[in-house]
Amino acid sequence: MQLQLLYIVIAVLAGLAVGGLGVYFISTTFGSSKLKDAKSRAETILEEARSKSDNIRKEAELEIKALKLKTREEMEKEAAERNKELLSTEKRLQSREESLENRFEKLDAKIEDLKRQEQSLVDKKRHADELEKRYMELVTEQRKQLEKIAGISTEEAKRQLRESLIDETKQEAARMIVEIEEQAKEEAAKKARYIIGTAIERMSSDYVVERVISTVQLPSDEMKGRIIGREGRNIRALEAATGIDFVIDDTPEAVILSGFNPVRREVARRSLENLIVDGRIHPTRIEEIVANVTKEVDSIIKETGEQACMDLAISKVHPELIKLLGSLKYRTSFGQNVLQHSMEVAYLAGMIADELGADGVKARRAGLLHDIGKAVSHEVEGSHAMIGMDYARRYREDPDIVHAIGAHHEDIAQETMLDCIVDAADALSGARPGARREVLEAYVKRLQDLEKISASFKGVEKAYAIQAGREIRIMVSNSQVNDAEAAVLAKDISKKIEQDMTYPGQIKVTVVRETRAVEYAK
Repeated sequence: MQLQLLYIVIAVLAGLAVGGLGVYFISTTFGSSKLKDAKSRAETILEEARSKSDNIRKEAELEIKALKLKTREEMEKEAAERNKELLSTEKRLQSREESLENRFEKLDAKIEDLKRQEQSLVDKKRHADELEKRYMELVTEQRKQLEKIAGISTEEAKRQLRESLIDETKQEAARMIVEIEEQAKEEAAKKARYIIGTAIERMSSDYVVERVISTVQLPSDEMKGRIIGREGRNIRALEAATGIDFVIDDTPEAVILSGFNPVRREVARRSLENLIVDGRIHPTRIEEIVANVTKEVDSIIKETGEQACMDLAISKVHPELIKLLGSLKYRTSFGQNVLQHSMEVAYLAGMIADELGADGVKARRAGLLHDIGKAVSHEVEGSHAMIGMDYARRYREDPDIVHAIGAHHEDIAQETMLDCIVDAADALSGARPGARREVLEAYVKRLQDLEKISASFKGVEKAYAIQAGREIRIMVSNSQVNDAEAAVLAKDISKKIEQDMTYPGQIKVTVVRETRAVEYAK
């Protein structure tokens, strides 16, 4: 406000100066004649300027007084508010101080109470220690008296008690095992019968046991000489081109083909038949025929694999896996065609998976590929399950399918439902009557091993392998094995058979215990 007043004074002074200059200018310009009029006008202007400056000064003074008054009121109001806030803060601090004092008083009282409780606990502990010491003295004295009366030491009594408890626990555990197993078997049998029955009912494939032909019939024995050729050059060319041994012996009108690779053996068979029909048998023609037949067999293998995938509605299979699948057409296992078996396992696995609410497409795929390792098992070391697992992983099959292939003979632990489904479907396909045949010596040895393993357990009197080796009937002594132990014995024998033997399907272990009552009529 003072700055405004200063501006006003400066403006008034400037006006006076301008007026004086105007009077001087007028007096010098217009002369003395008009000097009087100019002076009167100048005086009028000066009076007006003075009047305006006085008014401006008065207004400025009034504004300054109003501003001072307003400022004083605001300062007084702010000071009142601050005083009010200070009084409120002082009251809160005083209340808090009183609250802290009350808390301190309560805390002191609580500390005194804790001290009294601590002293009471110390007294009680001292008393308890005295009682415990007295108790131990009484126990020791009583134990000595009991040992003296019983005539055995404490350790011996503990040992007898432990053995008694162990026997009782075994009996109770065996009884509980029997009850649980019976209950589980009843439920599982119902569900399994339904699922397996449904799967077998829905599958109606014609089953024909195929095997690889290893004998080629000749139109006459004279053809043997032409096949051998001069100094054996024709037969050497055949063996070199096919990788198969040609055995020409005294067998009338027949040539035996010998080799581990079933595809090569098929190429050799077809090539020899074509040469016999063609009639031109010499090394050049042999190489030409073998080359053409090899292409023909490769085409058949590819088409067979593709057809198998198409029949099962399986897509996006790697071309190399399709070739391996097709080559299974020329492979047999216990007289059972492996490709036909794989397709059958795929159908069964898909049906079982559908019944269980699992992925039927994935189950069919795993079932079809589960024996893929058999296509190369004669070339690579290892079990066909692990070989197939490696090939499936190499050609980027789903990890669950890869694991199911490796676990279908429990070469690795079964972890998923798909593993169990493929294993069950494989057992169903192989266990069907007439599905597989077995060499007599191997069959007899398997039965003998079954009886030998069963007879090796304590309490077994006789063991009989029945139903073509699919069940072992075990007779036990009723004086050495009770009913509860019979269930445990059956489980132990089944585990031993699983560890020591290889067999198709499953073997039922039945333990029979008789109780005979004998009386004589006199």
